[in-house]
Amino acid sequence: MDNRFEPEGGRRSAPTEPATGRRTLLRGAAALLALPAAAPLLAAPRVARAQGKFPDHPIRIVVPFAAGGVADLTIRAVANPMAERLGQPVVVDNRPGAGGITAAQQVMGAPADGHTLMAATNGTAISRSLFKSLPFDPLRDFAPIVTLGAFPIAVLVAPNSPIRTLKDLTDRMRAEPGAVNIGTINAGSTQNLSAELFKIRTGLKAETVAFPATPQLITSLLRGDVDVAFEITAPLLGQVNAGALRAIAVTSAVPSESLPGAPTLQSLGVANYDVTSWNALVARTGTPPAAIAAINAAANAVLAMPSVREVLSNSGVEPRGGTPEAMRQLLASDTARWAEVIETAGIPRQ
Repeated sequence: MDNRFEPEGGRRSAPTEPATGRRTLLRGAAALLALPAAAPLLAAPRVARAQGKFPDHPIRIVVPFAAGGVADLTIRAVANPMAERLGQPVVVDNRPGAGGITAAQQVMGAPADGHTLMAATNGTAISRSLFKSLPFDPLRDFAPIVTLGAFPIAVLVAPNSPIRTLKDLTDRMRAEPGAVNIGTINAGSTQNLSAELFKIRTGLKAETVAFPATPQLITSLLRGDVDVAFEITAPLLGQVNAGALRAIAVTSAVPSESLPGAPTLQSLGVANYDVTSWNALVARTGTPPAAIAAINAAANAVLAMPSVREVLSNSGVEPRGGTPEAMRQLLASDTARWAEVIETAGIPRQ
């Protein structure tokens, strides 16, 4: 998104990104170097006996974001260990821009044999309702494989803000309808739609202000131009832990592993509210079930490795895993939910 989804897992503007946010992601990037390198020649005979002809050449994972973002770090954390298990190199191919369309077209133009995959995000679910027309249908044209990781969105305030709790925020929104400014990144991003969903679920009014990237959002929050911000936790953990930002809540239904002290919106009385950003692997529809099963098994095994879990945790990503069917249900439910929010909030289609 800066297409509409890139900020969720994509790269922020590096020259102005807060140093503490960079350190969080750099810790994850540095830890990748400690992961075992792929050993395709040694692993190939074992995989050939177990999986037949798949994979019989390198696997490519197309990432719809620039290198260095959360989605890219997630994919790179699992790529080499998966290569070791599958017996073929796993190549990461960054294709940012155009609302994820460029990356999707790479997958749609490749054979449906499991050797070309895509890093999908909740932005993939949003795209179906955000764009007037797409050259693909996320529900029809992609075969879900596995959810790799998730990261909640934090409700943030400046350290000197008079808003100390969610009750402080909702009390002010109730007393001064429309006076509170909620900052997010781009209109149509998960962060932006999460703020809109918050207003829908509470029935309270506020002005949502969209910024082009995280650094501008945080600068405006600290300056007092906006009262509160909805932003993913991954690039901001350093600032929160240092006290430069305060997280008064998280959007997930369960407490965040990365921000264990922040209560959930649900626990604070915002009913039916559960938003988590996620990264996953998908293939082209029509990919043989055996190929999907092999990739799913490799990914789940890798996500159980302590070294991989540490890399993801250092990047603010909570490891997931699971079945293709669970991934399918997640994509379908998020697609339906964000379609409702986009329509209710009156967000224009692109």
